[in-house]
Order: sequence, then C-alpha cells, then structure tokens
Amino acid sequence: MNKVEVLQRLNASSNNTLMQTLEIEYVDVGNDFLTATMPVTPKVHQPDGVLHGGATVALAETVGSAASHLLLGSNDTVIRGIEISANHLKSVTHGVIQAKAILTHKGKTLQLLDIEVRDEDDRLISKCKLSTICLKRR
Repeated sequence: MNKVEVLQRLNASSNNTLMQTLEIEYVDVGNDFLTATMPVTPKVHQPDGVLHGGATVALAETVGSAASHLLLGSNDTVIRGIEISANHLKSVTHGVIQAKAILTHKGKTLQLLDIEVRDEDDRLISKCKLSTICLKRR
C-alpha cells in the first residue's frame, strides 16, 4: 500500500469517532512516524479562548496510537494507549496544529512514542510521550 492509500485508509477509519468530531486529519506517514493535524477553533477552546490541553492530548494520543498500530499492528492485534504525559508549552487561539508521533521503542508488546505538537509557525506547543501495548485481538 502506498503513502496516499495509507493516509486515505486512516482518515476513513475516523468516521463517527472523536477524531471526526475534533476534525483530526492524518497528513503524512513514514517508516517510523505519523503526522496528523487539528484545527484550533472555539470548539476545542477552554472558556478563556485558548486551545484546551485535553484536546491537544486527544490529538497526541490519536496520532501516537495510530502510528503504533500502523507501524507494528496486524489484523490479529489491537493497540491500546496505556500512559500519556504532556507538557504544554505555549497557548494557541486559532489556526491548525500538527502532531508528529515518532516511534522510539518498537517492542513486540510495549511501544514508546514521542509526539511533538507544533503550530503553523513551527513553534513547539506541547511535548508528549505515549506508551502503547500490543494485544492479541479477542
């Protein structure tokens, strides 16, 4: 499957999910990474008009879990996030943010991904770490 087909398949899997609600779109993929974007609009704001940290973490976990599944999973396995941490460094009020998940540990059972969330000016907004587990599908 080529890059365009992979991204189309990933984006189609978001229908009727949180990813569709948050307008998360997968935009790039490589041998050890996956990138997704999310628009920053009032629907993902805190009451004071800045991007909600929970929405940022939802983007990070989405792209990290999808990367883990894409780079390691198979039809007989499922990937689950088991721990995520986030350091929010800057506020964003509008535009589009981009999260790039890079696989840093590719274990058969446990995986570790580093995720950087950046704004349209390539400023680091949040730095996240996600641990995932690969389980046999029941």
